[in-house]
Amino acid sequence: MTQILLIDDDPSLHHLLVQYLEETGFSMLHAESGLAGLKILFEQRPQLILLDVMMPRMDGWEVSKRIRELTDVPIVFLTAKSDEASRLEGFRLGADDFVAKPFSFPELAARIEAVLRRTGKIVPSKKTGNIMVCGPFELDQDRRQATKNGAPLALTPTEYHLLEVLMKRTNTVFTQTQLVTAVWGPEYANDTGYIRRYVWHLRQKIETDPNNPQHLLTERGFGYRFVP
Repeated sequence: MTQILLIDDDPSLHHLLVQYLEETGFSMLHAESGLAGLKILFEQRPQLILLDVMMPRMDGWEVSKRIRELTDVPIVFLTAKSDEASRLEGFRLGADDFVAKPFSFPELAARIEAVLRRTGKIVPSKKTGNIMVCGPFELDQDRRQATKNGAPLALTPTEYHLLEVLMKRTNTVFTQTQLVTAVWGPEYANDTGYIRRYVWHLRQKIETDPNNPQHLLTERGFGYRFVP
């Protein structure tokens, strides 16, 4: 699944845009400052960055300079500054596209896909019918069946549901309470022992080496994270 990092200091835009792009088929990361965005970029290595220009302390121009010192990841500027001089400055600093605020979410998604194709990056893993694709994993949500690299996974209904919840928000850290609530229901919120047991069972079936998991990771002191 293609991962996008949104760097913008507008929390309302974060919420709405992240929700829309995740429903479109992207995996989203977000930061509310340039420094936080650079840290996430270094740790997560997303395939594309949506970058606001007008931010306090470190504006989008400076962030883009720092990004280009690290990687050639595509950058799409989100900005109210759509004049020619600003656009030329952005392209000089390595921008791949500009989207002027305010913008429509469908247009932005189309521009993101165009940039990904043009730069040879991964195009989003979309849901085809009710089939969800995430890295080597594929879930047929109508048949409730899962495969890895095309090979069927013999999951119980609960294991399938747990994998489905994790795949819908890749690279997101879930607490044990969040997972047990999502899989079993809020009435089981205090029974986190369910999660530890089922994470162990699920790893036996989806990991090449369950003792050294590469997909279903433990974030000590926090919970679990799924990496495609």
